[in-house]
Amino acid sequence: MFRLVVPAILFLVLDARAAPAEPGQLDASPALFTVMAAINAAGYDAELASPNNVQLRHDIRREIAQRNIPSLPDLKAFFAKHRRRDETDELGQYISFALTAGGPPSFAVKQRDVDLPPDVSGMLELSPLLAAFYKEAGIEELWKRSQSAIDGYIARYHTPVSEAVLQTNVYLRQQTSGFKGRHFQIFVELLAAPNQVQTRSVANEYTIVVSPSPEVRIFDIRHGYLHYLLDPLATRCREILERKKGLGDHAKRAPALADSFKDDFLQLATESLIKVVEARLDHKPEAVQQALREGFILAPYFAEQLPLFEKQEQAMVLYYPEMVSAIDLYKEDRRLAQVEFTRETSVRAVRAAPPAAPPPLAGAAKSLDDAEQLYAARDLDRAKKLYLEAIEQTDQKSMHAAAYYGLARIAVFQKDPETADRLFRKSLEQMPEPPVKAWDLVYLGKLSLAAGERGAALEVFQNALHVEGASEKAREEAQKGLQQTKQ
Repeated sequence: MFRLVVPAILFLVLDARAAPAEPGQLDASPALFTVMAAINAAGYDAELASPNNVQLRHDIRREIAQRNIPSLPDLKAFFAKHRRRDETDELGQYISFALTAGGPPSFAVKQRDVDLPPDVSGMLELSPLLAAFYKEAGIEELWKRSQSAIDGYIARYHTPVSEAVLQTNVYLRQQTSGFKGRHFQIFVELLAAPNQVQTRSVANEYTIVVSPSPEVRIFDIRHGYLHYLLDPLATRCREILERKKGLGDHAKRAPALADSFKDDFLQLATESLIKVVEARLDHKPEAVQQALREGFILAPYFAEQLPLFEKQEQAMVLYYPEMVSAIDLYKEDRRLAQVEFTRETSVRAVRAAPPAAPPPLAGAAKSLDDAEQLYAARDLDRAKKLYLEAIEQTDQKSMHAAAYYGLARIAVFQKDPETADRLFRKSLEQMPEPPVKAWDLVYLGKLSLAAGERGAALEVFQNALHVEGASEKAREEAQKGLQQTKQ
């Protein structure tokens, strides 16, 4: 797995006073993967048709659907009990649980009730369900098989995250990765609905979870990293900021501002500062006025102060108390009294995924594709050779199923019904994709009809019609077969 540590040499090149960042890990979490696999199996279908999903989500759902999982009914009941109207909130409670609970195999929650995030306290019965699901669904094996896809996605984030952390640390003159004992971490979760960025701050852990999206969500990650660095400064200067709290009355007039900011002046002050730091880093001075109109009332003050900070030599951790102490209540009150707040917040658009060109086939996939073309051309000897090669080239059961299906059709064409029957059944044992499964059953039904076994034929044709994802042609052939069993 990729683990992100910004190299010290980059800092030495840019600023001899800036120490290398240690933002923790850019990684994936087996606990989060298990929770997401479980709820996908239990009814979590949010944005399932979105083109921004990665194939891994569909693959894991299909694999789990083909396995015998005794705990699944209880998981479905749990999921139904904890449904939320808002899909982001629904996902959020499971992210909170995964980040709070221990990892596999027990997923035990060890924190005291008083320390638990509010959305986790009512979910403790999920731990034993996950422990059973982890074992019954073979999640350890699926997690290992998913590493290639996960690592490939993490690789997209590695350089942009390094650069964003470097940029932030240099600007704030950050000497370490924050306060001692605190930890910043980014998890990529490919089984979640796309275009999600969720942050959690629990005890000394600050975590960002990102799901698949067509663009790297680096703005959101940098925003979270700024919170990780600046939130503790507001907490340390609580007394100073509490003396400025009267200014928060102006924020209450802002209709677009979330209540959480209206009710927590420290949070409002930090978000105001972050908005201005982002405006400075991105060279977008107009963003300061936008932030003010949305209700981040200290943005103009910090916009005046940060150029002064940039001209002196202290790090932000040392400069911050002086900066917030200098807030002039009278001056800011007069400034804010003139502000007309907007009713809508600015929204950063998420780009839709462009149609992706299919990756070139390789290995077993290419062998199967070439074998299908040879079979269609009735070059059966060469097709048979490639189907056998595909079986040797991969451990993936669905590809084995496709290869045995191809070999079975060759046996049918060569008028060898016994071999064909055996190979179609072997294909069914290998967890085939739905279209292959349906055709396996259709062919077995036809072979049973040819052998005069109408009862067996009736059963397999009916089974073929119940395969979700079967092609229309396979359904037509199954219907024809059913009619023939009644003649």
